[in-house]
Amino acid sequence: MAFPRRLLNQGEDVVLDLRPHWWFFAPPALALMGALAGLVGLAAIDAHELLQVVAAAVTLVALGRFAVRYARWATTNFVLTTDRLIRRKGVMAKEGIEIPLERVHRVFFRQRVLERMLGCGELVIESGGERGRQSFTDIPRPSAVLHEIYHQIEESQRRMAGSGVDRRPSRAPSPVSVVEQLERLYELSRRGVLTPAEFEAKKTQLLERL
Repeated sequence: MAFPRRLLNQGEDVVLDLRPHWWFFAPPALALMGALAGLVGLAAIDAHELLQVVAAAVTLVALGRFAVRYARWATTNFVLTTDRLIRRKGVMAKEGIEIPLERVHRVFFRQRVLERMLGCGELVIESGGERGRQSFTDIPRPSAVLHEIYHQIEESQRRMAGSGVDRRPSRAPSPVSVVEQLERLYELSRRGVLTPAEFEAKKTQLLERL
């Protein structure tokens, strides 16, 4: 189900509302297909009735596991809004985490070879607070999600600067914060999210603040 709009703050909009990549279904789906193939094969050769009963029971178990995995998929949301990152999951009991964009320090992703081919991966977010590092798996197109997170962080900072509200702990931008932003830009450029021209333009803007 979609992320409930009633949980949004005033003036907050949803930018991304993602569910786990379809690869999330692979293990139970393969098990169910194997069980069905075995059941059909035994029926085709008119195998002993006991064997067919066992195959049918295995198929039911595989179907149940697939249904449970689908329920988990349908109730898992990775949401990016104009103000925060939200992760909610759980069929009966609910579990969630929220990270305000102004607390996000660094975002990066990991993809194994197969995940890169399939277009999914792990997204890691480092932020201030008790849980300084959060890992989110089975994210579709993690590089595009990373780029959008940084874009929303910039937009949030621009809105706060325009309204004269500074929600950061420091009273004014410090050289350290500029250095951190340069590190983020370098990381985006290294991963190919930003072109060399975009990287140089944004780097020049940041250096002018020093």
